[in-house]
Amino acid sequence: MKYEKEISRRKTFAIISHPDAGKTTLTEKFLLFGGAIQIAGAVKSNKIKKHATSDFMEIERQRGISVATSVMSFEYKNMLINLLDTPGHKDFAEDTYRTLTAVDSVVLVVDSVNGVEAQTRRLMEVCRMRDTPVIVFINKMDRDGKNRFDLLEEIEKELNISLHPMTWPINNGKDFKGVYNLHDKNLVLFTANTKGGDEDTVEIQDLSDKILEERIGERDAEMLREDAELVSGVYGDLNVDDYLAGKVAPVFFGSAVNNFGVKELLDTFISIAPTPRDRATNVRAVSVAEPKFSGFIFKIHANLDPKHRDRIAFLRVCSGKFERNKYFHHVRIDKDVRFSNPYSFMAREKEVVDEAFPGDVVGLFDTGNFKIGDTLTEGEEFYFTGIPTFSPEIFKEVVNKDPLKTKQLEKGLLQLTDEGVAQLFTQFGGNKKIIGCVGELQFEVIQYRLLHEYGASVQFNSLPFYKACWLTGDNKKLEEFARFKQANIAEDKDKHMVYLAQSEWFLNTERQNNPDIQFHFSSEIHK
Repeated sequence: MKYEKEISRRKTFAIISHPDAGKTTLTEKFLLFGGAIQIAGAVKSNKIKKHATSDFMEIERQRGISVATSVMSFEYKNMLINLLDTPGHKDFAEDTYRTLTAVDSVVLVVDSVNGVEAQTRRLMEVCRMRDTPVIVFINKMDRDGKNRFDLLEEIEKELNISLHPMTWPINNGKDFKGVYNLHDKNLVLFTANTKGGDEDTVEIQDLSDKILEERIGERDAEMLREDAELVSGVYGDLNVDDYLAGKVAPVFFGSAVNNFGVKELLDTFISIAPTPRDRATNVRAVSVAEPKFSGFIFKIHANLDPKHRDRIAFLRVCSGKFERNKYFHHVRIDKDVRFSNPYSFMAREKEVVDEAFPGDVVGLFDTGNFKIGDTLTEGEEFYFTGIPTFSPEIFKEVVNKDPLKTKQLEKGLLQLTDEGVAQLFTQFGGNKKIIGCVGELQFEVIQYRLLHEYGASVQFNSLPFYKACWLTGDNKKLEEFARFKQANIAEDKDKHMVYLAQSEWFLNTERQNNPDIQFHFSSEIHK
């Protein structure tokens, strides 16, 4: 009984968006409601001494962007919420894609000024791949942005999802006066630079109430009545099953930096968002309600604390109960492992946990045993599927500037690429190390961390490759292909053969000339 109760009070979700749409700010406000922090910090500002709680790497504080996904847990209205704040920057997209495999639903933040942006589309495609339920929060309503009807139309068309407004804004920009809650039929009035608290909520039985004119003026009252009538006529009531199937996204309007419209979002979220779900493995589907423990590693973060060279592997619990000091089976290396101080996170603050239930994210100290996609069980042999790695877009050769630090460099490269920050390829028949990333910023981060955390200084030389393709097919054919194309063949860290194509033309030619070999642009871990 206790077990079922624990599962039903957990909600695990990620906040995603294009950079600068207000993800980290929204995260802070959620934590504020959960009583986890007393003052919400600003992401970048010279005046405010307190930085955002969820940005914990030195480089994040310098640049005012989120580089790594951070994990936080807080309680709100007797629900335990696990929140993963992801980096929006496209150079760190892969970390975000993998984080989406570990959550049950998503809150997508859209900037009302810029509307749908490139990164929003790509993230939405990943949610589409596994029909993840989505709630949309349209942020920055206190700035002059697009018309609200146009915004809804743009989001529906660009992201290919049906929307369902749950709150409705009264104007925007300088004239923004508040949000009308279509579901609870109450009005929340907006005053800039104050917290959206209960004292600003006006209960109205009916929109024809005369209070409306008194509070927001005649013109706006008239417009709100028309809008509300139109919206309820078009959208009707929210069908929660459609939301859970990923077909419909409830929409909220507000301003995260002023803490406005956030509470409505959070209240709806805890009532409709899915509790932990069953998961597919390469052998069978694992049900959340199974008594035996299972879980997978979706992210690894090295040197969380620069003074101690520690690596933390983030484990998502999928079934059963995770217990401290109990032996679990590590499927890939076929060894039993136990953890004496597993952590739960509040951004940089971490506390030791004795037990964790499905939906929880636990940080495990790792001495190099884990890779992304590893599965822990109570003895059964299977792997959780659906954890992707994508083909990088930029390739550079690693050149060691200090030959005395070769060992440190090898160790640093292995650890950083185990984290999934980048992919490491070794050229066939040689020992040329090639790093592949999605964006330029990755290389800066790797260079910075190799120097500051491992004492290895390197330079990167650009290589003329266009894509990495994983090869599968008959072994004899693969060997022959590798012999002919030696300069373009490499191995990834897991010793899989990869073909590095110089251009689209070369790639298409090789595909035509070698019909027995399959070229893949993404390799799913544990296919």
